[in-house]
Amino acid sequence: MARTTFEELLDAGVHFGHLRRKWNPNMAPYIFMERNGIHIIDLYKTIAKTEEAAAGLKQIAKSGRKILFVATKKQAKEIVASNVSKVNMPYVTERWPGGMLTNFATIRKAVRKMASIDKMMTTDSYKVLSKRERLQIVRERAKLDKQLGSIADLNRLPSALFVVDINKEKIAVAEARKLNIPTFAIVDTNSDPNLIDFPIPANDDASKSIELIVRIMVKAIEEGLVERKMDKDKKEREKEEVAAANKAAAEAKSQEDAKKAAEEAAEKEEKVAKEPVTVNDTKSDQETGKRKRIAKKR
Repeated sequence: MARTTFEELLDAGVHFGHLRRKWNPNMAPYIFMERNGIHIIDLYKTIAKTEEAAAGLKQIAKSGRKILFVATKKQAKEIVASNVSKVNMPYVTERWPGGMLTNFATIRKAVRKMASIDKMMTTDSYKVLSKRERLQIVRERAKLDKQLGSIADLNRLPSALFVVDINKEKIAVAEARKLNIPTFAIVDTNSDPNLIDFPIPANDDASKSIELIVRIMVKAIEEGLVERKMDKDKKEREKEEVAAANKAAAEAKSQEDAKKAAEEAAEKEEKVAKEPVTVNDTKSDQETGKRKRIAKKR
């Protein structure tokens, strides 16, 4: 079943592109027609590309890797933050910090600094600071949280990037391409789809269009996470079943060994009982009796 329908995309205004004079010729395969000087996006191709991108994101999420969402446009900030936070994926909705991917070590230092400020604010040394010094620390912490709060748990480079407007986020796209990080993006008629690995031809200005596409991608990620959890639980169950089977086999083997040892001992005792008295043993008994009689006479 398709993740979206033609009517749903039409209602969200996904088909509206930019003015003809602003178009990028590389978007020609995704343009259906021109009306009143505005390009109309082919929604059937949008559906196909949406399915392709959703499948890719689902596999990345299923493998346990992170996907970084980038949307600093005013109409996309709240949409991305509210949807992406549901699946615990990192996102950037403020200014893109230059070198965030290519100079990731420096970004991690800033995140560690934010953690150290949090730790310091719980100590007694913070309480003895002047009001002005504490205010400066609080402001610095708020600034760091605004810029890096959503990527505080990103300990390594993301495995993929999802971008809402590749023209506005061209620095992020360039850094991802430099590091060979797969890119997924909403691509409008004024953008170059060749810069993106998984382009989704759609209106990247209308909030309804952005929300629809982002919601579909987040749902795909959620499906991947659920399947990952199911696979993990299945492996745990199989591991427990194997351990239980090994334990039962070991117990059965120990009982069998004990039974076998008991049978061998019983057989040995029975064999000893059935053995005839030897001549040497009889002679020895006679000599012993003779010595006893001699001692008695004395």
